[in-house]
This record gives sequence, C-alpha cells and structure tokens, in this order.
Amino acid sequence: MAVKKRGPVTSRSNDPEGTRRNIIDVAYIEFAENGLAGARIDEIAAKTRSSKRMIYYYFGDKEGLYLKVLEEAYRRVRTREAELDLAHLPPREALDALVGVTFDWHNSDPAFVRLVMSENIHHGAYLKKSKIIQKLNVNAIDAVAELYRRGTREGVFREGLDPVEIHWLISALSFFSVSNRATFSIIFKLKLGSKKSLADLRKRVVETVERYLAKS
Repeated sequence: MAVKKRGPVTSRSNDPEGTRRNIIDVAYIEFAENGLAGARIDEIAAKTRSSKRMIYYYFGDKEGLYLKVLEEAYRRVRTREAELDLAHLPPREALDALVGVTFDWHNSDPAFVRLVMSENIHHGAYLKKSKIIQKLNVNAIDAVAELYRRGTREGVFREGLDPVEIHWLISALSFFSVSNRATFSIIFKLKLGSKKSLADLRKRVVETVERYLAKS
C-alpha cells in the first residue's frame, strides 16, 4: 500500500509578523464592539489562528494588546491621509481632498470611531502611553499647517487660524456623522446611513470647512 506524502505544514508560529497582524485585526473589532472592559482574550484567541498564550507572549496582557490596537487605528487613518500627497495640489483642492478622505474614512471604518469613543471614556489614559500615536498626530497637524500656510500665502485662506483647530473641525464633522448616526436618525426620523444621505452630508462638510477657511 502506497503511503501518501503529506504536504508541508504551514504554521502561524513560523510567521510571527503574520500572527501579530492576525491578532491585531481580530482584536480591532473586538475592542471596538465591546470596549476594553468587555473584550475577552478568550474570544480574540478563538477567532484567530493563535492562542491565549501566544497573545500574552506578543502583547503582555489585554491592556498591551488594546494599546497596540489603538496605535493601529491611528496608523491606518494617518497613512490614508499621507497617501493624498497634498503638497502637489493647489491649496483649495488639497483641503477638499483632505476633508473628503477624512469623512470617507470615518464612515468606512466605524470601528475606528468606536475605539476612539472607548478611549475617551478612559480619558485618553492608554493613548498617553503611546509615543507612536503622538508622533502620528504631530505629522497630521504638520500637514494641515503646511497646507494652511500655502493657502494664506496665495490669498486663498484667511489668516489667524490655528492648524489644530482646523484639524479639530474636520475631525469633529466627520466623527459625528458616525458616532451619532443612530440617535440622530431615530430622533429626527432620518436615514443618515443611506448612500444619498452620506453623499449629501459629505458635500456639506467639505463646503463648511471651505467657508471656514476662505478669505472673505
């Protein structure tokens, strides 16, 4: 009787970066849906090709994993912003692109919004521990500041604005469209998650930020 040869056995343990990525991707959703207190390492391990022991080996404890998930959340949105290459666009077009991408990102990744809401419940305690997140956000403000400088220099934007406030306005309008969608829809009997509603709201958000910066 011939013995059938077995193919090579692949193991996540032979791919540490893949294992870490798999754990973070699953934990991203678990922490977004259940918060730090409600998420369970058992559940995360069950949905990965890993184990509790491996999760603790890579991340130390649940809080360590939560911090890595937060860092991943901010890395994703800042990477998407950086891909715009705003420096090669005229100031007004660059502003519109930045606002549009920020709005689209929040609506395409509601888990990001829920993670940020969860961290605000903790008063930013875990975010404070991360030098990575701080650096990512400094780079984001630097990009807004450079865009704003070009706009004022060319007479497109009014002077006297703070880049952090500009970033805050863009983030606030984009964030609210996701964080309060359910309550707003129920209270005012709207369908804020529909394709048409989102397209209209996106346009209004871009217009609002444009008018805020525009030189009168």
